[in-house]
Amino acid sequence: MSRVVVVGSFNVDHVWATATLPRPGETLSGRYSTGPGGKGFNQAIASARAGAPTGFVCALGDDPGGELARSLAAADRIDLRALRSDEPTGTAGIYVDAEGRNSIVIGPGANGALSTAHVDGQADAFGSAGVVLAQLESPTEAIAAALRAARAHGAIAMLNPAPANALTTCELLALADIITPNETEFAGMVARHVGERIDGDAIATLDEARLHALCRELLPAGTVVVTLGASGCFVSHAEGALRGDDKPFYRLAAEQVHAIDTTGAGDAFNGALAASLAMAPDDAFALHLQFASRYAALSTEREGAALAMPHRGDIVTRFA
Repeated sequence: MSRVVVVGSFNVDHVWATATLPRPGETLSGRYSTGPGGKGFNQAIASARAGAPTGFVCALGDDPGGELARSLAAADRIDLRALRSDEPTGTAGIYVDAEGRNSIVIGPGANGALSTAHVDGQADAFGSAGVVLAQLESPTEAIAAALRAARAHGAIAMLNPAPANALTTCELLALADIITPNETEFAGMVARHVGERIDGDAIATLDEARLHALCRELLPAGTVVVTLGASGCFVSHAEGALRGDDKPFYRLAAEQVHAIDTTGAGDAFNGALAASLAMAPDDAFALHLQFASRYAALSTEREGAALAMPHRGDIVTRFA
């Protein structure tokens, strides 16, 4: 079985649950909790719990947050490849409302110290990878090195282009085989790299052929998966590279669940998709997508990010 190598961020999350999200200048009362997070770590935990041998390349501070990451990675049998930084371990402030919606502010800390040299030094991990998964909470140069390593070792280079304002050049897109933006991220990339402005909230209702055309302009040779929250997701493949599917584009409906916290749902989707691709590379892409969608849906029925990630058996039980 091939492994998944996740390259990205670890944060200590500080979470406030409130009835409504705070408006500018507004002070609200809420319920506080803290725990591990960061898009990279969330995705690594999801990949491991979805069943794939998983490595995680990151940068951590020499502090309690860093020690938390090390202990949690060991508990989920994640092969941790952490650069030790003089900066504090990354943090995130998260507000979650009564409908499960969230607003997040990131303090990069040690995540900003992840270097190309450290990524390049993990050749043994990349050599056994079926999928390399990266996000944009770490320096662009380090993420580019990870995607190049994926290509060099014959792995799928998978990029989750989040947060939405971090993808400023086309370089990373050219290195990716699969990208997984949400509707906000997709609208931002289309505006920046295609030159067309579309409303992120309207993407779920766009004509499928039109949405496919935009995806092809954005990533001509690869696969684009646009996650649409409660509206499911949209898939667009390059012609002649359908990844086992029988059509170049289609929608997949969302699973019906009782969401209480959507924090980390996108990370759950990405980690599970990477794991499924690594574990069963000959399966049709639609089957991988179905598993990832179910995995992400179930994660929203639990509070938190990394520690809310389901185990593979949970998915089998719930969606048998």
